[in-house]
Order: sequence, then C-alpha cells, then structure tokens
Amino acid sequence: MIEPALELQEINSGYKGAMILHDLSFSVNPGESVALFGKNGMGKTTLLKTIMGYLPKRSGAVRLFGKDVTRVPTHRIANMGVSYAAQEQPLFADLSIQDNLGLGLTNESEFDARFTDIEQIFPVFKSRLKQLAGTLSGGEQKMLLVARGLMMRPSFILLDEITEGLQPSIIARIVEALKWEQQEHGTTMLIIEQNVPFALQVVDRYLVLKQGEIVASGEADSAESAETVLRHLRV
Repeated sequence: MIEPALELQEINSGYKGAMILHDLSFSVNPGESVALFGKNGMGKTTLLKTIMGYLPKRSGAVRLFGKDVTRVPTHRIANMGVSYAAQEQPLFADLSIQDNLGLGLTNESEFDARFTDIEQIFPVFKSRLKQLAGTLSGGEQKMLLVARGLMMRPSFILLDEITEGLQPSIIARIVEALKWEQQEHGTTMLIIEQNVPFALQVVDRYLVLKQGEIVASGEADSAESAETVLRHLRV
C-alpha cells in the first residue's frame, strides 16, 4: 500500500486563543496536485504554516510520506523535500538572483545542472543571474520565488496565493512551469489559491475551505468544478 504524500488527521490549529482549523482531515497522494480554495480569513495560510511546523497543532496529526511530523521542527520538514513558497515573498532583496536560487541547495556544485531546467521554464533569468532580486518587478519576484522552490527538486511543493496581483502573461508562465514540473519530476503539489481558472488548469483535484473546514471537493477537470468553487467563494 502506497502512503499518502500528505495526510492530515483531525487537525485543530490556530493563533493563541483563536482556533482557525477545526478537525481538518484530508490527504494528497504522491504525484498528485491539489488546489485548496477559500476566501480570505478561512484558514488557508494557517493550514500551510501548520503543515510546515510554524504553528503548533492543538490536536490531530500530520504525516508526510508516511512519517509522523506533527511535532517535527520546520527545518526537518524542509529537509524531507518540502518546498514552501509563502505569500509574503521571502526573497532576499540584497542578494542576486543566482544567490536566491542557490539558497535551497546543499551543494553549490549542483547549481548549473539544476538551473538548466529553470532557464527553460523561466528564460527571463538566464542573462540576469547577477541582478539583485530587489530590483525585479513584482511578477518577476513571484517567478523567482517559484523558481527557487523548483531548484530544490522537491518532492512536495506548497504554494500560497502565488498569482496574487500578477498580470495574465506571468500567470500563464507559472502555469507552464508547474505543469512542466509535474510532468518531468512527478512532484506533489498543494496550491492555495483564490484564482480559480489558474489553479484548475494545474491541479488534478480541488478542495474548498470555509471556516476552517472542508466543505466541497471534486475533480478539477469536471464540467461543474469552476461553478462549484465560485459558488462557495461568493457566499
């Protein structure tokens, strides 16, 4: 029996006295891509921070690749091959594009081989590796954030509202990059989004989070998927 890449079992989590996630349970299979939709304030970012160990679990369990990581510190979860692209865009503005891309590598000698893939899906960086990350446009910084995650050759990618504020051409490039990553490396993905058309192009399955609970789920390519998600986001 193949273990899920991610399994949440009755997770309760939040901030100090405020419980945000309520007995939340779902799983993501190896190689599967899942979108988690929800309006602001519904617990999407809280969920990712809970998975990564930034927030403590009040109760319940989190398993990654069959291992219990409920009490495991963040750096050890990252070392299991989990890449987290946070909504806050944690780039190092005073470092070059190359330095930012290399942050997730354990060995500098891996850079050239890994960048061969990146320059195919984000060619804008090919001739600009020495440019400071802080001088990039907002869209380019988002692409760099995704590229940095892919440089790790992760087993699992967590993306938090990666398309927020981006123009359609940049979003299309990110769609291509994530599809390429799945096809080439079979990478598992959990994508937190409000951009329904973007996410449904990339993922296999969707979930809708409302008030800390899953209220809807389905296959991304079903005829009613977009309408189902949008109906929940409207109310």
